[in-house]
Amino acid sequence: MTTLTDAEFDEVLSKFSVKKLKKHQFLVQEGSAVLHDYWVVKGLLKAYHTDEDGKIHILQFAMEDWWISDYQSLVYHTPASINIDCIEDSELLVISAEDRELLCNEIKGMANFFRKKSHAGYVALQQRILFLLNKNPQERYNRFLKLNPKLLQRLPKTLLAAYIGVSRETLSRLSHP
Repeated sequence: MTTLTDAEFDEVLSKFSVKKLKKHQFLVQEGSAVLHDYWVVKGLLKAYHTDEDGKIHILQFAMEDWWISDYQSLVYHTPASINIDCIEDSELLVISAEDRELLCNEIKGMANFFRKKSHAGYVALQQRILFLLNKNPQERYNRFLKLNPKLLQRLPKTLLAAYIGVSRETLSRLSHP
């Protein structure tokens, strides 16, 4: 937990802006420059890549209190390699990479906060990859249910199927054994 003084909190808050997006609106499009990190205040988004055959590969969902961005683009200043769009109307807090670095340099607690956030994101991504590689569809579906019970009600079945790496038909069989 990061404890901030009132002055530090005001400084942190001053570095964020609010962005509101409608359902289906893009936050990031493949090929664009990504200059910001996003904290989801309200709504639900997906980060994904579409392959040459038009198949969608979902990397991440982000709902309230989660972070989302194309971190490769943000960190290395390369064109975005993924798309991020809204599954629901969404409200985000937006911070630029420069302002995040300023906060980390000026406020020790913020450097610690962002370090922990980065580590948690890396661990989650590693676990996701290992589950995709080593677990069967039923195990991936069960893990998703266990970790994200509230999210299940908010997701269209086609997106959930894409996330766990199965067809819509297979998802129906997994959810009704």
